[in-house]
Amino acid sequence: MARAKTVANKKINRRRGDSFFDFSLLFIVIFLIGFGLVMLYSTSSYEANLDFGDSAYYLKKQILATVIGMGFMIFVALVPYHFWERFAFLGYALSAFLILMIIPFGRVANGAKRWLNIGGFSLQPAEVAKLCMILFLSSMVCKMGRKIRTPKGFLAVMLWPLPICGMVWKITSNASSAIIIFGIAFLMLFVASPNYKEFILSGIAGVGAALLIVFIISQAAAEGLDYRGARILAWLDPEAYASSTGFQTLQALYAIGSGGIWGKGLGQSMQKLGFLPEAQNDMIFSIICEELGLFGAVAVILMFVILIWRFMVIANNAPDLFGALLVVGVLGHIAIQVILNIAVVTNTIPNTGISLPFISYGGTSVVFLLIEIGLVLSVARGIKLKDL
Repeated sequence: MARAKTVANKKINRRRGDSFFDFSLLFIVIFLIGFGLVMLYSTSSYEANLDFGDSAYYLKKQILATVIGMGFMIFVALVPYHFWERFAFLGYALSAFLILMIIPFGRVANGAKRWLNIGGFSLQPAEVAKLCMILFLSSMVCKMGRKIRTPKGFLAVMLWPLPICGMVWKITSNASSAIIIFGIAFLMLFVASPNYKEFILSGIAGVGAALLIVFIISQAAAEGLDYRGARILAWLDPEAYASSTGFQTLQALYAIGSGGIWGKGLGQSMQKLGFLPEAQNDMIFSIICEELGLFGAVAVILMFVILIWRFMVIANNAPDLFGALLVVGVLGHIAIQVILNIAVVTNTIPNTGISLPFISYGGTSVVFLLIEIGLVLSVARGIKLKDL
């Protein structure tokens, strides 16, 4: 009897020491991807039929990218996350190289030169830079150790993202991705450093600089000097620029307002019928509001909140600092992008062209987001059940 009890206890202890796999996180990601594909088809079918004679044109391309991304996600999830640490600096250099390749080989689409054609596929280097920055900073912070607590060490780490942010901003004219990359770095350092004084001062300086830049650019735009300033003026008074830079924002607000509480019904949007340009990209949240109403919008936001909560659980229980920082970087990327996208759609901030993770159309975005999810799942697999 005592022997049988001892064997049973050993089995229980072994079970408690087994690796953890976060099925909740995987379910949420699959739900968001599935929901995104449904909304993408609903949003883009009319325009795709007019432009390409195939109402499922955008859907097919997104499904292909999703399948590729899922394959990468599974592969990365099965590989121990420390394996990628040795490629941290290489990833940083590769992202810089790809951004520089935009200058001679970049492809122009929708008036922006942000893509590279590689092997028949379009690649957006800014998305590569986000993933590589997460990996690089996670490795660098771990190597610096306690030095990061000193002002010199803090400044040294904070300077590394600036060249990539500057190249993304100037070479690809993608200020939103530059902001996201810097935001990822800022959040990772905030978590890694116990000293909050630098962050409070940086935050105050950042807000002051942003307000000053908005004022200067808006004044310049009033004199017809800068197209970015025109966006700021359209943000301050979209109705005054209804026929130009404020058109897309106004149409998005019309879509949100007409959806009401319960929405018009899936597929019943009017704004997607040629009124809202590129609705399947940055403005897809407005179509969600129009077709599914406030209820649908809140449900989507709630799913992202639960996703971020799962990230926090994994980060808090990660086996080491490197794993925790990887998860925090992915958390920062998705959280910042969701907040900025919804803020743009609701005209809370100027229109900057930010996609909604897992839902907006964009092959490169969904592939690299799924790779990041693979990293998080790999960290989760390193957690032992006895630690939870």
